[in-house]
Amino acid sequence: MNLFWILTLLLLPVLGVSYVLWHVWVILPVGGVWRTVITGLGLLCFLTLFLDFTGQLERLPMPVARLLYNIGTSTLIVILYLGMIFIALDLGRLFHLVPRNWLYSNWMATACISLVMLVTFVYGRIHYNNKVYVPLWIDTKKSLPQDYKILMASDLHLGYHNGRKELARWVDIMNSEQPDLILIAGDIIDVSIRPLIEEDMASEFRRLKAPVYACLGNHEYYSGAPQAVRFYKEAGIHLLVDKAVEALPGVVVVGRNDRMYRERKSPAELSQLTDHTKYTILLDHQPFDLNEAEQAGFDFQLSGHTHYGQVWPLSWITDLMYECAWGSHQRGQTHYYVSSGLGIWGGRFRIGTQSEYVVATIHSRYLELLDFFNGHERLPK
Repeated sequence: MNLFWILTLLLLPVLGVSYVLWHVWVILPVGGVWRTVITGLGLLCFLTLFLDFTGQLERLPMPVARLLYNIGTSTLIVILYLGMIFIALDLGRLFHLVPRNWLYSNWMATACISLVMLVTFVYGRIHYNNKVYVPLWIDTKKSLPQDYKILMASDLHLGYHNGRKELARWVDIMNSEQPDLILIAGDIIDVSIRPLIEEDMASEFRRLKAPVYACLGNHEYYSGAPQAVRFYKEAGIHLLVDKAVEALPGVVVVGRNDRMYRERKSPAELSQLTDHTKYTILLDHQPFDLNEAEQAGFDFQLSGHTHYGQVWPLSWITDLMYECAWGSHQRGQTHYYVSSGLGIWGGRFRIGTQSEYVVATIHSRYLELLDFFNGHERLPK
């Protein structure tokens, strides 16, 4: 990344916060002291975000670190939505659709904006807590001894915001599906391994009743890959780092290292480790270059990373960045699913996107042929 883009990425948040706080200052129908207090608190809440980015939260008591993490990351989303509201009002004033006095010391405008923000973020929190079940039916011509139910997830982002209590709920959800196998496409950890260790989250993973296989994501590198590897071993998670394993009879799972590691193997190289007479699943956290899995002959690829933007309209940006930013996709004979994530980074709000887990049924057409010749009929579920 060159200097221009680094400066741009640093400058945009500063300009955005300045724009929002200036509008808050002028629209508030209160005296100068209260305006200073309110806008000052807003700026302070935003600045707590940098405690996370600089690793300072590690030095604070856990309750304080958890509080500051949630304040900082939530403020980022609040500023995004206030910015969109104020841009809409400025455009409305420019085209004489909004009276000028609406933007200056106005009780009605302040009350309306506050109500819109409250409703939006209450909805976003409720929607985040509602984990969406996504059924997926996959047909294959390859021989399998039976139909398999595989639970697929990504981006749990366990840490200061998603703690052990939340993980326990997710484990209960996974166990209730009674899957044959659980696959997690990276970013189990958020930005620090500390909360997972102090809350003994490994013991929650050990409650899972199906074998768990996972690949690394970029956040495992942010939190420290060696520590992440040790945690997964303690949690009973089979971590696949550029490795392949027959996880179920007739099903091979391949875990690719994250693109943060520049010397990771390509799908073509990983394909050489794989028996392609079996059904092959590639776990690759970031869904770039989907054509590579197709060219390497994989049957299925599970990815995550995008969160589908987490909140609208950031989902529009992810649609521009990726061939498939969310959901089911097909290239030739290769089937893909890019998950928007079971958890989330930062503020726990889902607006225009969903937190989800996928329950895939892999159905072998070979079994139907056997049943046909044996005089039975197998109906798809």
